[in-house]
Amino acid sequence: MFSIGELSRRTGVKVPTIRYYEQSGLIAPAERSEGNQRRYGRDEEGRLAFIRHARDLGISLDAIRELLELSAHPETPCDRADAIARDHLALVREKIARLKRLETELARIAGHCDADAVGECYVIRSLADHGLCAEEHA
Repeated sequence: MFSIGELSRRTGVKVPTIRYYEQSGLIAPAERSEGNQRRYGRDEEGRLAFIRHARDLGISLDAIRELLELSAHPETPCDRADAIARDHLALVREKIARLKRLETELARIAGHCDADAVGECYVIRSLADHGLCAEEHA
């Protein structure tokens, strides 16, 4: 059995986050020692490692909750888990596309600034009037 601090060290999940996951039902309420200290076992460690990995991938807590529920029934077909992963992949790809557009716009703005004073600065003018950016970019 592990204390909450030891579980935190073993999984890399902060103590307040472990408490939050416990309160929100993502992990079972901890057993308590005679001194009322939380005590966790290997099952909770594995579950918390699962949650941590999923969070590192950016998967929402609701989706993680559903994946955990699915994992409790190993005989269940995995099409729903696959759908969750595909949906998340689509969101990640959308974010990447937005970030690429952002990178292009920032590179364009930063590449046009050759003024000596802020009053003539292309970056400042572009951010103040986005229509100017679109017109000059066309």
